[in-house]
Amino acid sequence: MNNTILSLIVLLPLAGATLIGLTGFLNKQFRHMEKLIGIIATAAVAVPFFIILSAFLHFSSGHDGHHDAIKFSIIPWIESAGLKIGFSYHLDQLSLLMGMIVTGIGSLIHIYSIGYMHHDKGFYKFFLYLNLFIFSMLNLILGDNLAVLFLGWEGVGVCSYLLIGFWYEDMEKAKAAQKAFVANRIGDFAMIGAMFMIFGQVQSLSFADINASAGSFGDSAFWITLLLFIAATGKSAQIPLYVWLPDAMAGPTPVSALIHAATMVTSGIYLIARMHPIFSVPAAEPVLMVIACVAALTAIVAALIAVAQNDIKKVLAYSTVSQLGFMFMALGAGAYTTAIFHVMTHAFFKACLFLGSGSVIHAMDHMHTVKDPQDIRTMGGLQKYMPHTSKTFWISTLAIAGCFPLSGFFSKDEILANTFFSGFDHGSIYFAVWFVGTITAVLTAFYMTRVTYLTFNGKERFPHTSHPHESSPFMTIPLWILGILAAVGGFLGLNQAMFGHDSHILNHTWFHGLINNRDLEHTMHEHISLEWGLIILAFIISYGMVYFTYNFYKKYDIEGEIKVKKLFGKMYRPMENKFYVDEFYEKTILKPFVWAGENIVVWFDKNIIDGIVNGSASVTAAIGDVIRRMQTGYVTHYALVISIGVVILLGYLLLG
Repeated sequence: MNNTILSLIVLLPLAGATLIGLTGFLNKQFRHMEKLIGIIATAAVAVPFFIILSAFLHFSSGHDGHHDAIKFSIIPWIESAGLKIGFSYHLDQLSLLMGMIVTGIGSLIHIYSIGYMHHDKGFYKFFLYLNLFIFSMLNLILGDNLAVLFLGWEGVGVCSYLLIGFWYEDMEKAKAAQKAFVANRIGDFAMIGAMFMIFGQVQSLSFADINASAGSFGDSAFWITLLLFIAATGKSAQIPLYVWLPDAMAGPTPVSALIHAATMVTSGIYLIARMHPIFSVPAAEPVLMVIACVAALTAIVAALIAVAQNDIKKVLAYSTVSQLGFMFMALGAGAYTTAIFHVMTHAFFKACLFLGSGSVIHAMDHMHTVKDPQDIRTMGGLQKYMPHTSKTFWISTLAIAGCFPLSGFFSKDEILANTFFSGFDHGSIYFAVWFVGTITAVLTAFYMTRVTYLTFNGKERFPHTSHPHESSPFMTIPLWILGILAAVGGFLGLNQAMFGHDSHILNHTWFHGLINNRDLEHTMHEHISLEWGLIILAFIISYGMVYFTYNFYKKYDIEGEIKVKKLFGKMYRPMENKFYVDEFYEKTILKPFVWAGENIVVWFDKNIIDGIVNGSASVTAAIGDVIRRMQTGYVTHYALVISIGVVILLGYLLLG
């Protein structure tokens, strides 16, 4: 496969965005050609998917007996003493797998958006932003160096701002976009710091140079990995920077699916997996432990909040935060392959869930009989009217709950198993992390079954003056594709340790040792009976909690919410109010900053900065006035001044 074809992976989404943007700006009639815009935008993402798939199959087949990465460059970028960076790209199994997820799920979201955004006045701009988002994400995951990765890292941040605040005329949506942008900038500052430290170590930003020299980083590996983790908490919504992601629901539902399922929120996981040789340095061991603990805390806090939410998209949003916590638990345990495996399965079922919620909201909104089309308390019994959406939503719910043999069972069980077995070799704190993860898995099965049952089953709680209807094929076909992937995708990453082998099938068959995990598979092989015990426990938890929750709401329907409130007691209200984290940030960070801006910064700007500028102007004017007065126009005055100057000069020469 030549470089020209490979370059299309990155250039086609950019070309699609440019074509749609310029044509839409210059030709108002083009803005209403929805099918044409949809075809152009979808093709700009779908074609790169098939190119990436072809390259990935080339690697996975072991063609020519080797698995060396393909590198290609488009144009030079930065050239200075000691630093040479180009728009160069690195295609190996890890970046190609992520690329397939991004472009594959992205293509389905583009198709879905054609139906969802029908008749929206900003239709062409929406697809412009989607294409630009995919372009940025591809730079992030395919870039051969940290500079190109960071360009994509910032690009998805800007595009998320544009997409979350797409309906910017609503002030709440505009504020949500600002919140996402600011929260991500905090993590980006840490990313820049890590890049400076890395360049100071190896005089390069190339991944090949960085990972080859990782062993020589010594104690600096601690600070580099800590900064990289802080950067990841911004993009991948971990405590304390997770607060932007639930508010990102303000954007159109396809945006929620794109950001939450397979792209932006997985950036931090990809970054750490790509930089795993630095995290494998002994000095970085405490950072891995911090990652595991923060991840466990994030997972359970988000799950508890999700239990008490009534907005269907908010439940899914906090579910995403919780699932990202699971991915970081795997990273903290050193199970990098497992983290990527859950990225893949999560992309399938979470994209299906978000697009399914969009289908529901679309139907409820078009009834014009409910005040809030996203409130599950106004739904119920929708499976009769929306059979395709209902079936695919239930499939994905069972998958995220971890029910065998659906995809979530394999990846989630593997995360918990790797975390548990890390406790044998890397400290008992991992047993505590495993316990928290197990409780979170129980909560996940509960709140996902709750939201699905109250939406599609039970009593119809909406006015019967009109009825909801199933969405168009543009929306239901992507749902079925994602639903099928959510059902069978787990078999792509079976853990061979369960069958007496020492290597994860992804690492052995797909990655070919590209990612060096801790020696977890070997530890699991030594405790194979315990591993099977954990599998049986996961099986019981998932099916047991789904069965209990389904029958609980079947018996009590919406009245069951009263019993749930009583069960959680005084804890329920904080859960309902998101543990008042936003209010805490507002009082401790936002208000002090606003006060400082209004009182200190404004005073400093007015009295010091403006004082210096205005003062220099006044001094200049005064000097000019003095000099002006000296210009009398009389020759005798000038002769006198010259004479005095000559006398002073002679005196200096004689006395000096």
